[in-house]
Amino acid sequence: MSTRFPAIFALILACACVPARAQGVAAPFDGDLQRLAEILGGLHYLRGICGSNEGNKWRNEMQALIDAETPSGERRTRMIAGFNRGYNGFQQTYRSCTPAATVAIRRYIEEGSKISRDLTARYAN
Repeated sequence: MSTRFPAIFALILACACVPARAQGVAAPFDGDLQRLAEILGGLHYLRGICGSNEGNKWRNEMQALIDAETPSGERRTRMIAGFNRGYNGFQQTYRSCTPAATVAIRRYIEEGSKISRDLTARYAN
């Protein structure tokens, strides 16, 4: 599965290249970052119940995204809330791995990859 989500690393690098912004000022890509955070939270939960043996991989990806973007204040709070919303949403729905959970994993990986590619293409330079 790690080869299916390489764009996250490109996004992390792209975020590290974006010039620093004033505290509290929203970046034009904040909505996409919040969605990506929600996807990472969902993957963290779903991959765990589906026996992927990845441990904290998706949580660590979220931490790497935060470290690269270095949001502060409200921006940081919104990113973390997105991750938690993704995790908690699936935790309330799935207690075990089901075919629907497997489909959700595949769709989230596809969507997360697309967001990462789009952000990297748009903001990396």
